[in-house]
Amino acid sequence: MKSKKLSEKILRLIKSNGFNNIELDKVLETKYILQRSGENFRKYLFSFYNTDGVELALTPDLSISSILQYAKSNKNSKEKVFYTGNAFRKSYSKKNVVINQIGIEIFSSKNENKDDKEIIDTSLKILRSSGFKKARIRIGNFKLFKLLIQKLPVVNRWQNRLIKFYWNKKYFSQLLKRLESNLELDSFVVSADHKIYLKMKKDNPNKIIAGRSYKEILERYENKLKYPRLLNSGKYSAKIIKEFLKIKTTLKDAPKTLNKFFKKYNLNIYVGKEFFPVLNLNKKNYKFEFSTSNGRGKEIEYYNSFNFSIDVNLKNKIKTYISGGRYNDLSSKNLGLKKIPACGAAVDLGIYE
Repeated sequence: MKSKKLSEKILRLIKSNGFNNIELDKVLETKYILQRSGENFRKYLFSFYNTDGVELALTPDLSISSILQYAKSNKNSKEKVFYTGNAFRKSYSKKNVVINQIGIEIFSSKNENKDDKEIIDTSLKILRSSGFKKARIRIGNFKLFKLLIQKLPVVNRWQNRLIKFYWNKKYFSQLLKRLESNLELDSFVVSADHKIYLKMKKDNPNKIIAGRSYKEILERYENKLKYPRLLNSGKYSAKIIKEFLKIKTTLKDAPKTLNKFFKKYNLNIYVGKEFFPVLNLNKKNYKFEFSTSNGRGKEIEYYNSFNFSIDVNLKNKIKTYISGGRYNDLSSKNLGLKKIPACGAAVDLGIYE
């Protein structure tokens, strides 16, 4: 009952801030979900086939539904929307598979910093209206990690790999171990790979193995030969990445801390206020922190720059109540649609259950 009354209160607040209500589809074609998250995400889906043989799934993420709806409308103008509903995601570590959410989104941003600030400002209003007098607001920015990787002495294919799997903590850790150990430069391994390469060159280039054509595999191998990784650069780069991902400071000190780090390794990166649309916020009893690892390790992540999460203490347990950020690349890179600048946040009403 409390969550229902609270939900109504939050929705009134959101409407008063100029967000318009939209109704979302309850099911999606799985191609939209798997294009973004890959086959590894299939294990989380409640999926089925319709009479036409099209695979559908209960919506596992409401942001996908909202941006698909906006894309289908063929609009180009800025739009502020909100929605409420359930996302359905299997979980082997939690009892609840139904995620009860209220979401806010801003599509087709013209001024990204302004809209990012509006999203977090609205989130803080929701936080206050929910009765939380204390909270921790964690801020991150994926763009900083991307800039770091592009400055390191790492070949292009490794840069792309590290950027792509930044959010997947477990696999990213494995990548770092390979990077610092120079495992793929082992002479015996290289020799064996080259024999396989020569054999594949004589075969049909359109032949498929593990979802890839021989042609694609050969081109990737030839790229490795053309741009070999230097023996000492991997260990050096891995050291810097590990140190970067441990940075945690107050939001106020974030630019100074980051610039000191980049100067230490002569990386020629300068961090200004544009990376922090909420840098000057000063709210009593709200603790603002910056972390280079904010949001990593979740099942689904797609932020391309600014991101945040708001943690509260409920029944002596720390829970994430609101989270969000900017995801400009979701529609184009992951859903195969036109690029739609977008930012948003979701309120997890499930913390009361």
